[in-house]
Amino acid sequence: MAARPILIGSEVYRHSSYGPKHPLAIPRVSTALDLIRAQGWLADGQYRVGPLAETAALTRFHHPDYVAAVQDAERDQDLDPARRQRHNLGGVENPIFGEVFRRPATACGSSLLGAGLAAEGAVVYSPAGGLHHGRPDRASGFCYFNDPVLAILSLLDQGVDRIAYLDVDAHHGDGVQDAFAGDARVLTVSVHEAKRWPFTGTVDDRGGGNARNLAVPRELNDGEMAAVRDQALLPLVEAFRPQIVVLQCGADALHDDPLSRLSLSNRALWDVVAAVRDVAPRLLVLGGGGYNPWTVGRCWAGVWAVLNGLDPAAPLTAESRAVLAGLSWSRRRGTPPEPAWFERMDDAPRPGPVRAEVQDVIRAAMAP
Repeated sequence: MAARPILIGSEVYRHSSYGPKHPLAIPRVSTALDLIRAQGWLADGQYRVGPLAETAALTRFHHPDYVAAVQDAERDQDLDPARRQRHNLGGVENPIFGEVFRRPATACGSSLLGAGLAAEGAVVYSPAGGLHHGRPDRASGFCYFNDPVLAILSLLDQGVDRIAYLDVDAHHGDGVQDAFAGDARVLTVSVHEAKRWPFTGTVDDRGGGNARNLAVPRELNDGEMAAVRDQALLPLVEAFRPQIVVLQCGADALHDDPLSRLSLSNRALWDVVAAVRDVAPRLLVLGGGGYNPWTVGRCWAGVWAVLNGLDPAAPLTAESRAVLAGLSWSRRRGTPPEPAWFERMDDAPRPGPVRAEVQDVIRAAMAP
């Protein structure tokens, strides 16, 4: 793989918000990019601006009527009731906001660019990607378009015919699994919290034959994630022998995220990234969920450090501390932010025993 990974980003995320009461009111991609730059982790030539995906690229997976509806919703900041209902647009989950088309279309353009670069041998990171719930004709779970599906389809179109998609978001990667159900060219592996929305991805769900789901219990700790990594994720990848790995690295499995009850430190996710980096012949890393601005920003900045062989636990610069101090959040359950979030990029480890329930999930995923 290329010695210098490539980072893809855009300024469209800096001032774009789903609305003040939505979990995605927070800055995420812009925070991660600012921290990466503030830490001095971005060398000349490593950054690419993510392009807006063209309509023809979006309709490789999404229905043209749906793409048109999202475009109309941005233009008019409204949509007629029939199309709202048909495409699940304009409600609390998937609101109409100022950049309702441009923002997800840029995430798709970034992932498509990343897929092309990764196919050529680069290690690529696009933290805006990972919108894994999007459906062909409707929005789902804050995801208007499904950039991982589009990236994988692009790779298949380029002749790559063995692709491993790994998803460590706290929520099941249902849209990606369903898009490739029964397709032997694509292995989908999802680690997610059991009995959490979208309430799919049970351990016995094989997605048409080529999916593995590790639906883990609440309070998953770092030791348990290490067991999942070493006893399931890496063996599954190695057995499949992919030509490329697409890793969705959502940050909502972290202990302080409001939309899950998992309990990982960012170190546990960084260890997954490092392990996958070392076994993947080619690698595209995407973002995903994450709804606490301090934890997701620090986690995603650290992912970039890991991909570059840098120490994500290096001391914060004054500029990085200023980035973190400039964040605010109204959904912190009535308690102030943790002081450590302003002092370190890495979380304190969250070790613990590997419970029998986790071992059962691993065995189920590895069963023939």
